[in-house]
Amino acid sequence: MSILAAIPSPTQGVWELGPLPIRAYALCIIAGIIAAVWLTDRRWRARGGAEGDVLDIAVWAVPFGIIGGRLYHVISSPRPYFGEGGDPVRAFAIWEGGLGIWGAIALGGVGAWIACRRRGIPLPAFADAIAPGLLVAQAIGRLGNWFNNELYGGPTDLPWGLTIHDWNGTGAVLGADGQPVVLGTFHPTFLYELLWNLAAAALVIWADRRFRLGHGRAFALYVASYCAGRLWIELLRSDPAETFFGVRLNVFTAVVVGLLAVAYLVWQRGRPREVITRGRDQREAAGTRPGAADAAPAVPVRGADPADEEAPVEAEPQRREEP
Repeated sequence: MSILAAIPSPTQGVWELGPLPIRAYALCIIAGIIAAVWLTDRRWRARGGAEGDVLDIAVWAVPFGIIGGRLYHVISSPRPYFGEGGDPVRAFAIWEGGLGIWGAIALGGVGAWIACRRRGIPLPAFADAIAPGLLVAQAIGRLGNWFNNELYGGPTDLPWGLTIHDWNGTGAVLGADGQPVVLGTFHPTFLYELLWNLAAAALVIWADRRFRLGHGRAFALYVASYCAGRLWIELLRSDPAETFFGVRLNVFTAVVVGLLAVAYLVWQRGRPREVITRGRDQREAAGTRPGAADAAPAVPVRGADPADEEAPVEAEPQRREEP
């Protein structure tokens, strides 16, 4: 009865379209990236950024992020690849699932920094624009875990318990009666994180509007709020993971990264939001080639340099209401 009352899980995660396998996990990741780019573009242009900046930066950040996410996953869960009976070649099989958000953000940030530097855009300002978009992308990406019947917690008979099937990598294992084999009902930790991420995205958008966050503070709020949720959700998960002193590695990561984000918020408190100039439009008007001499500061802020206290400050461009 509890299984019938539980949240169902898909019995198939891959569909064959001729020789091309269509994987639900990959589709969810792609959908999350598209949503993040769309939302970030709206926020960036509302802050005064140039149209096209976000897409150009995503070209660098997304591949770096995917590589970083996979590296973190393999390093933090090495047994399926390098343990007894493991297959090292599968470490490259990103399409099978397994991306660590910590590595994705870290290495994706490197890609974003390279792109921002080429365009003369300050990374902290861009990070503030992308913060809620990342949370939305993570929420959509968690649907891929649902399709893969993975990332669930301990057994439960709660009404929102999640039905989990015995899984062979692409679909549910069929029993002698031809029906999918059900392992039981478990805490849907993927769903807990999905809902938490959406709530955190709303929090970041609200706080950014209310307090006009700048200089990376919106991004720090994203990190702090995500880590707070990941901490208690990680403690519910029952899938295999590397542990230290009996505690999952991701619990330590959430605590350390979360505290660093809070410290940054405190350190940067009270700073006014940057004025983002349309650097690309100005370069084109001046006849300079894109990417050349992008080291000039693109965010004049009153009082940032005591020596410039009497210098005129560029008026902030009129902004559309940002999401």
